[in-house]
Amino acid sequence: MRKLLLAVCGGVIFVTSASAAEINNTITDSIQLSVNGAGISNTRVGSSYSVSGNNVSVTTLGGLTGGSATAPATMSAGDYAINTDGASFNFSETLSVGDTVDTSMDVDATLGTFDTVETYSSNQITAGGTKGSLAGTLSPTGISSVTAGGQGTTALGQRTVTLSVFD
Repeated sequence: MRKLLLAVCGGVIFVTSASAAEINNTITDSIQLSVNGAGISNTRVGSSYSVSGNNVSVTTLGGLTGGSATAPATMSAGDYAINTDGASFNFSETLSVGDTVDTSMDVDATLGTFDTVETYSSNQITAGGTKGSLAGTLSPTGISSVTAGGQGTTALGQRTVTLSVFD
């Protein structure tokens, strides 16, 4: 009987619990505040010249003068005349003067916005945001607060709560 009792007691020591409960708790609070920066994207157009016609005589052909690194090319005039008097003719001369290059655009050091912006033939300008009253506060009660700012700002508050009893 003692041997049986020892065998039963020894077996109980090695028996483990049938359930292993896990409890996980996750609380995440975050606030994101952002202010857009100023930006500009320009496409500069160059100069072009074309001439065409029929029944036209050319003494001097028109064209473009050489520009510089910052100044566009300009037109040099041509000398044209009707080839046969009294006959039909057509003549077309086209000039497109390109953009002048601006070598500096001033940016306000405090606001990060452009004080002056050079515009070319094709532009995409993004005005910089202003902080204004933009603010965010995390709270121990779990209710975050965000305050709207000026133009070009974003305020985002987020709270994530996760509870898992059995994993």
